[in-house]
Amino acid sequence: MWSSPETPLSIGEVLNQLRGDFPDVSISKLRFLESEGLVEPSRTPSGYRKYTRADVARLRYVLAAQRDHYLPLRVIREQLAAIDRGETLAGTPVLVAVPPASTESPAAVPAAADERVDRADLLARTGVSEEILVDLEKHGIVAPEDGGLYAPDAVEVLTVAGALSEYGVTARHLRAYRVAADREVGLFTQLIAPLARGTGPAARDRAAETVRELSGLTGRLHAALVRVGLGQTLR
Repeated sequence: MWSSPETPLSIGEVLNQLRGDFPDVSISKLRFLESEGLVEPSRTPSGYRKYTRADVARLRYVLAAQRDHYLPLRVIREQLAAIDRGETLAGTPVLVAVPPASTESPAAVPAAADERVDRADLLARTGVSEEILVDLEKHGIVAPEDGGLYAPDAVEVLTVAGALSEYGVTARHLRAYRVAADREVGLFTQLIAPLARGTGPAARDRAAETVRELSGLTGRLHAALVRVGLGQTLR
């Protein structure tokens, strides 16, 4: 399934192909997925990585599985091994690299994982009003870092807050989420401390990957608990 006679691609070319659907992907991320055995690009005599289009399809599978289904790398590795053996994954959804579903709210222009944005850029990317941003800052939901720039995830926070405001959810209501997130940060910090103490990019990537998986799991848990709590009302 993964074989392909196409001309090999450099890691930079692969990154350019993937970023349209996965803005947060980086060279460090691609190297990490290789170190985890999820893709095995060939090497030139000089040591440069060369990816086939089959390798790129494999990477898209991995990235989509993480983004859309919150699957841990262990499960994704098992799925890929089954596909390599020609097995059909019963009950497993087909994972394809597609953009997140659009809504009636303005689509945010995401920032790269290491990109900080200024206030004007933050508002332009999200389409959210200055009034909403001021209210979110007043209640501690979002705030600039030192130097007045905002972290990349501030784009997502402001976009979601803007969408929620259309339902009458204000920054005051979101304060509880801020408190819950801070508690989660404390829990996750304890869990990833052994990984974070490692040195080198691989250790940092592994810690970041663990945080991503934990965030996905707790997000699913939160959504399930809300559905349970509203079950009678929904029925």
